[in-house]
This record gives sequence, C-alpha cells and structure tokens, in this order.
Amino acid sequence: MAEFVRRRAMLGAALAWGLAVLGLVAPVEAEPGNDNRAPDLADYPKLQVEEGHKVAFHAYAEGVQIWGWTGTSWVFLKPEAVLYATAADDGIVGIHYGGPTWESASGSYVVGTLIDKATPNSNAIPWLLLGAVKSEGPGIFEGVTYIQRVNTVGGIAPADPGEFPGEQARVPYTADYFFYRESD
Repeated sequence: MAEFVRRRAMLGAALAWGLAVLGLVAPVEAEPGNDNRAPDLADYPKLQVEEGHKVAFHAYAEGVQIWGWTGTSWVFLKPEAVLYATAADDGIVGIHYGGPTWESASGSYVVGTLIDKATPNSNAIPWLLLGAVKSEGPGIFEGVTYIQRVNTVGGIAPADPGEFPGEQARVPYTADYFFYRESD
C-alpha cells in the first residue's frame, strides 16, 4: 500500500509540475490506437513485435535508472521516469517505475516482462522488447500486448565502484517507448 501511495504522489507531482510549466496539457501526436509510427528496427530484428500487433501509443521517457552497489558490483534496481507525449515535453502522460510498470495519468497501467534486448550503444542502456503480463484500466495502456524501449541515452551503471554496500546511484536516462495492441 505504501508503494502505491508513493507512486500516486510521484504521478501527481509530475502532473502538477507539468501543468504549472505548460499551463495546459498538449494533445498527443496521434490518437491512441491510430499511431502507426513503429520504430525502424531493421538492424535489430529480434526486437520486432510479432505480426498482428500495431503501435497504439508512443511516449518519451525522461528519468533515472537506479543502481545498487553490492560491495563488488552495481546491480540494476528499478527505473523512475516521467512519460511525455513527445521529446519536447508536450504534456505529461504518465510515469514509469519498477515492475517494470507504465502508468497513465488516467490510471491505466501495463506491466512488462523482458523478451529480448540489443545494445546499439555501449554508453546507454539496452533497447528492449517486452511482453505485457498485465494491463488494466481504461486509458492508453489498456490492452497493451508489447512494449519496445528504443533510442536510449544514458542510464548505464556507474563506471567507478561504490563506497559501501547498499549505496544507490540514480543515473539519468531518456528513451522512447512504443506500446502495441493486437490489430483489429
């Protein structure tokens, strides 16, 4: 329950900040379900979504990848990010957190599990293909079947060792997320 309250507070704060900065929430580039801008993955075919699914929604994420020091290495703990309609921060549409979970401002959410990954840039976290294991609530994430994380910048584990076991590092990252649903 405490985690749910914390996530809701994080979403509320992100929305309040975005509304204060923008003055309003700008519309998304395409209506959910009519967004056919799938990323070009010709060089990474293992990240392609299977036939019978199409892009339902795209979001740009800006946040941190949280790493923990074990005493001998950095291990990935969880992400924390705000999801925007575009890279120009045109409207906050939700948040992304551990699970991995994406939650919309309307309350719909999707939880994913890793299917495959590729590392186009060794200075950034991998690109991912995830399958949806749970999707609920009315909104942009309802009925999502696949998620792709592409165009990543940053987020990799620190190069230097930590100072003590349990230390956490919050490493900034950005990425594009593409959410798919079954085609009609």
